[in-house]
Amino acid sequence: MSVLDQYRLDGKTALVTGATRGIGSALAIALAEAGADVACVDILDCDNTCKQIEALGRKAIYQYADLSQATRTGMDTLIDSVIQKLGRLDILVNCAGVVLPDPVLEISELNWDLEVQINMKALFLLSQAGASRMAESGSGKIINIASAWSFQGGEFVASYAGTKHAVAGYTRAFAFECAPLGINVNAIAPGWTSTATTTDIEKDSALYQSKLERIPAGRWAKPDDYKGLVVFLASDASEYMHGTVVAMDGGWLIH
Repeated sequence: MSVLDQYRLDGKTALVTGATRGIGSALAIALAEAGADVACVDILDCDNTCKQIEALGRKAIYQYADLSQATRTGMDTLIDSVIQKLGRLDILVNCAGVVLPDPVLEISELNWDLEVQINMKALFLLSQAGASRMAESGSGKIINIASAWSFQGGEFVASYAGTKHAVAGYTRAFAFECAPLGINVNAIAPGWTSTATTTDIEKDSALYQSKLERIPAGRWAKPDDYKGLVVFLASDASEYMHGTVVAMDGGWLIH
């Protein structure tokens, strides 16, 4: 097998949460471009993402899921539904997340609960359910979407940063126990990325410029910037990689 062949995902099936738009959509399409069939999971419809995947000649299904209400039973049912429809589960990408900015002294309990539920609990429970099925076949890839705030405190994102620190911790803890089962667990930590979530910041020219000035690469990321990395982590090329949180931030963290 050539080195480029190691990156192919032909015959593989992936589940991507938060696949409607932004980073989640880009990652789902990237996996399809590498050969995988994809289950697109979101509370919103994934028609656009699914159509782009099908245009590549791959299978795409939409699975509704309200991760703010995630339970282990519900995540088991979700995984089983995907396997029933697509035949197997090889790759799980936990991309769905929510950020609700506020000064630390003003963060409401309601918003804290929602961020913890979606960013931490749903990710943990879905990883449990997915890893349980992967263990039966002795192989699988779990890829979590962490954040630059997995390494920093941030400003006005205390509860969000806390959840993303947890994602980094879960990535390492799951990797330790899942590696002997043939399952790789790693994470991508994006930096500032132009998505629907950051629209208000980008409209504030002074605030946007203050973020931009700290990025050595000289620009914010686009969702497509993460496509190569997710394919690497989902493929045989990363077979010996376990528990790593890869920062992809244009150099934000080194400044």
